[in-house]
Amino acid sequence: MNPQVPLAERVRPKTLDELMGQEHLAGPGSILRTAIEHGRIHSMLFWGPPGTGKTTIANIIAHTLQVPFFQLSAINAGVKDVREVIEKAKESPGAVLFIDEIHRFNKGQQDALLGAVEKGIITLIGATTENPSFEINSALLSRCQVYVLKALEEKDLVRLMENALRTDEWLAAKKIVLKESGALINISGGDGRKLLNLLEIVCEAGGKEVVITDAFVMDIAQKRIAQYDKGGEQHYDIISAFIKSIRGSDPNAAVYWLARMTEGGEDVKFIARRLIILASEDIGNANPTALVMANACFEAVHKIGMPEASIILTQCATYLASSPKSNAAVMAIMDAQAAVAKHGDLPVPLHIRNAPTSLMKKLGYGKDYRYSHNYENNFSPQEYLPKEIAGTAFFKPGKNAREEELRKFLRNLWKDKYGY
Repeated sequence: MNPQVPLAERVRPKTLDELMGQEHLAGPGSILRTAIEHGRIHSMLFWGPPGTGKTTIANIIAHTLQVPFFQLSAINAGVKDVREVIEKAKESPGAVLFIDEIHRFNKGQQDALLGAVEKGIITLIGATTENPSFEINSALLSRCQVYVLKALEEKDLVRLMENALRTDEWLAAKKIVLKESGALINISGGDGRKLLNLLEIVCEAGGKEVVITDAFVMDIAQKRIAQYDKGGEQHYDIISAFIKSIRGSDPNAAVYWLARMTEGGEDVKFIARRLIILASEDIGNANPTALVMANACFEAVHKIGMPEASIILTQCATYLASSPKSNAAVMAIMDAQAAVAKHGDLPVPLHIRNAPTSLMKKLGYGKDYRYSHNYENNFSPQEYLPKEIAGTAFFKPGKNAREEELRKFLRNLWKDKYGY
């Protein structure tokens, strides 16, 4: 096989038995495997991280069923391309259309698929790294079964490497000893394609005789990872750097990492969603407007698209980076979740239970509840937590101007009860 073709493509599995991982989908007795074995597949969406087998399974389906197979990438295909494939499919009964990165299709592009899917002209297989509930039109989503793929486990990644070293002609011609695999597995992050591409780079650098150790892999990776990642493999590392720069109140670093993502073709809606999460997780009530800004940013980039969306993202990112920070909200819910895990389903105090029936009222539901608006300052000091955890302070306002105001307000109401 041509060594210019990437290793991940050269050793791509052709049958379900050769597939590494995804046993819940491809293992014996699984719903997808059964459908393929019976030759009766339906339109479907594969949702999962990069390098987990979405494209591979689509190819296996076409190869196993021996049906016409058309493939498009939503990165560079448009409505015209979709319609051309549909016309060809009309002459090819049972045709499968595989669309990679289908979440990048806009509403019009997705709508162009509806009629052909509904009439059975094509069986659609879409691959996405994004939640289909957010990214796929409800009409199209209702016509597809969603299958969730998982990041590959260490045992799957080891088998993947061993198979490549054993079956690939180019690698087999070398003398390669896989002495240590920890660095390869850690860098890959559960991404099979990333693992194989890095393995190939390491083997290229080692000459005819290669002893693969963690130290050797790290040395090669540090020198050549930029070339290896030019297709966007640093997705998770760069979004992490972006978020941590904003959390660290560095708008300059935030803009740099934002530029790395937008220039690399990252989905702007993915970036905007992460900003919404950050606005609550890292800023919260220190600046409540941050969440409003982040939500408005998501709506705007969804409407505008690139390249102008990068301006909107920059405005939002620099605003969030320049805002006071507080993680009080995330700490509050984490502490509350820990209390739920520790104490289980504690009963709701009788006085704050709902009492829609006379029987419930007789049982004491709602008895002695004091309606806050009937009291001075719209407040009545009563217990709202189960007695087992009464007085527990889950929310602890941060040390910033806005939350100090909240702390003062709560202290005036609750006195010393919660330690405000």
